[in-house]
Order: sequence, then C-alpha cells, then structure tokens
Amino acid sequence: MMIGIGSDHTALELKGIIKEHLEKCGFLVKDYGTHTPERTDYPIYAEKVALAVKNGECERGILICGSGVGMGIAANKIRGIRCVICSEAYSARMSRKHNDTNMLALGARVVGPDAAKMIVDEWLGTEYEGGRHQRRVDMICSLEQEI
Repeated sequence: MMIGIGSDHTALELKGIIKEHLEKCGFLVKDYGTHTPERTDYPIYAEKVALAVKNGECERGILICGSGVGMGIAANKIRGIRCVICSEAYSARMSRKHNDTNMLALGARVVGPDAAKMIVDEWLGTEYEGGRHQRRVDMICSLEQEI
C-alpha cells in the first residue's frame, strides 16, 4: 500500500519518525514535504497529499502539523477526502470501521512519537465494515454535491 505523507515545519521531526515506522512495517511512502524546518503553510501539503489520495497515486494519506486541526480541515476541502483528526487510537479505529476515512491528521504538539505510531497502526490496520455504515458514507459524499 502506498501512503502519502506531508507536514509543515512544526511537524517535520514527527513526520520523519512516522515515515520510518511505516517503511519498517512494509508500506511504501511518498513524502510530499515539507523537507526543511523553514516556516511554511500547512494547506500546501494538505492539498498535495489529499490530491494524491483523490487521484489514486496513494491509497491513503497522513498529515501532520502542530495540532492536526489545520491539516484536517484543509484536506477535507478536497472532494472525495474523508480525513480524521486523531489524538488517540479509538477514534482512528472507528473512523476506518464506520466512516472509511482515507486520510489521517495528527498533531505533533498533541501526541508524542509512540502515541502517533499507535494511532497510525490502528488506523492502517482497521478495515471498513461497510454494510449499515455505507448509507452514511454515501450521505457524507453527497454533501460534496450540494451547492
């Protein structure tokens, strides 16, 4: 599975840790930046990774900024993206089981490396249940068609 990953300058260190962890787990990882500690704007990287997921270049995407909130909001502006902002593993698991999330946003100032790895593992290791949940996912997707 190809995972897209991106961060702003505040989360550069955690992005490197998560990227290494993913590769050790056997995932292919495409890093969309940032690659330097110079101040930058998180919507740039949220858009890059979200478009990669939307266009099928990556099956899923992981975004990391200071809180995870900005990245998650920006990613969710892209049609077809269902990005969950998580600071614990339960929400990561349930977002996959019930909402078929295709992106995960983490906060480098909110979770430490071990917690982040646990959240990522839970999110990537959980399958979408479908069934009764599909109706709701379809309803969410239909909101993108609203004017």
